[in-house]
Amino acid sequence: MNRITAIKVVAAIIRDGDKIFATQRGYGDFKDGWEFPGGKIEEGESPEDALAREIREELEAEIIVGEHLITVEQDYPGFHLSMKCFWATLAEGSHIKLLEHEAARWITEDEIDSIGWLPADIKVAEAVKIDLQKAV
Repeated sequence: MNRITAIKVVAAIIRDGDKIFATQRGYGDFKDGWEFPGGKIEEGESPEDALAREIREELEAEIIVGEHLITVEQDYPGFHLSMKCFWATLAEGSHIKLLEHEAARWITEDEIDSIGWLPADIKVAEAVKIDLQKAV
């Protein structure tokens, strides 16, 4: 019996005013797809701690992890992804430097649907739009 590998990851929806930060993968099977930055949760690590660590490793930035927005369950060929997504802001004085991504953009709510999101991130983008509309 084939057992599908389950991968637990976290993602940050980094917000600055009315803009959201999106990154473009620079490697792997999903190269060039757009995503919310983040990565794998390590053994014994809380999702919030994993997210802060991943953003330091990928973007050389410090973030303040906010509220949980959505957990996305997504099947890909060969693995199942469970992705906990949190709102976040850059810590005061912190700047983003791309260390692993090909490109990045600050997008407005109106631009969310114009990005070529990876499958799991499409669900996150939808949740972001709904949450932003509630705040208006």
